[in-house]
Amino acid sequence: MSGIEIGLWSFPVLILLIFLRIPIGAAMLGCGIVGTFLVTGRWTPILSQLKSVIWATNVNYSLSIIPLFLLMGQFAARGGMSQSLFNAAAAFLGHRKGGVAMAAVGACAGFGSICGSSLATAATMAQVALPELRRHGYAGGLATATLAAGGTLGILIPPSVVLVIYAILAEQNIAKLFLAAFVPGIIAAISYLTVIAIYVRLKPESAGQAPRVPWSERLPAVIAVWPVAVIFFLVVGGIYLGWFTPTQAAAVGAVGAGLVAWKNGGLDRAALLACFKETAVSTGMIFFIVLGATVFNSFLAFSRLPQVGAEWVTAQGFAPMTVLIIILVLYIIFGCIMDSLSMIVLTIPIFFPIVTAMDFGMSPEHFAIWFGILVLMVAEIGMITPPVGLNLFIISAMSREVPIRDTYRGIVPFVSADLFRIVLLTAFPIISTFLIV
Repeated sequence: MSGIEIGLWSFPVLILLIFLRIPIGAAMLGCGIVGTFLVTGRWTPILSQLKSVIWATNVNYSLSIIPLFLLMGQFAARGGMSQSLFNAAAAFLGHRKGGVAMAAVGACAGFGSICGSSLATAATMAQVALPELRRHGYAGGLATATLAAGGTLGILIPPSVVLVIYAILAEQNIAKLFLAAFVPGIIAAISYLTVIAIYVRLKPESAGQAPRVPWSERLPAVIAVWPVAVIFFLVVGGIYLGWFTPTQAAAVGAVGAGLVAWKNGGLDRAALLACFKETAVSTGMIFFIVLGATVFNSFLAFSRLPQVGAEWVTAQGFAPMTVLIIILVLYIIFGCIMDSLSMIVLTIPIFFPIVTAMDFGMSPEHFAIWFGILVLMVAEIGMITPPVGLNLFIISAMSREVPIRDTYRGIVPFVSADLFRIVLLTAFPIISTFLIV
């Protein structure tokens, strides 16, 4: 069996292992080790690689940004910032038709700007918004679907852990990718608000209305979210203004969120240790996935599958946009069976060489950034599509009285809005690149 054939067979084997509930990092690591041996016929390359790649993964300075952003999200969740964001949004939107659900989306967008994690955003905002949505008579499927979709803003609106991983894999500037994701993130939030507005007009019985909040109460609600605005400005603004590197900005954000949580009484010694523990567990999981992907992608390099695949696609004379659409469709399919982080670390080393070999009429840097935002948006869809829509499972676990089928039905309009947004960004790349110098 040739190296190309071994490389091709590795994918169904990997998917089978995932279905058998083998952790994705372990599955990629195992396939990479066995595949390298089958291609080279020797254990020496494997042992030599493992000796260096484990060390290189854990001391990679670029990856140090990940635990800092995760820690910032942990502190933000315990600092009462999610509640203040929801209260501020509800003060202005709650009295409108579907306004409480819109407030939940707005709060998710605000919390995502200091969290960087889709799951953390969905879980944290569900604790705050679900009781209010129930109290105001929202249908179970609409309430859970709104929070699941809103949670995806955590990986689209900067800072984003998944975008950091893409930047490392594609060797792109993290700050520029954050800037490029900003406008698509705002469009995503607006599209979700539009979906809710249309939904509640087509099904008026699915949502109630909160009483109008007087202006005397709105101003204090807005003032209460100043910590979020300050942290976002320090992290994202500090990067663009040249005050900090991305890693330094993440450290500043973590310290700022920690101070706010401590000031608000949500960070005693036990809570601090819990934050450190959760951050360590999540960091270990991500690093292990990166390690497994590194070994698996090294095996693919030995098999020459990515190089031959890129050469074959180029030789067929396919239009660049046709190839891009096929890749995006594959991402949507992959998103139904694996989480977004695993999908990106597994596929970028394969797909990126293929698309970069084609002419899309823009500079290599602008193309890499545009492609990264598209990949991020498709990965976002994977968080809310069955059967492995992790946000759906998180929200359903927190709202057991709502049948999962109702949540699946409720999420369809939000997925439709996501697909429209991908079409829009594919047709007009300038949406994500016009801010890049």
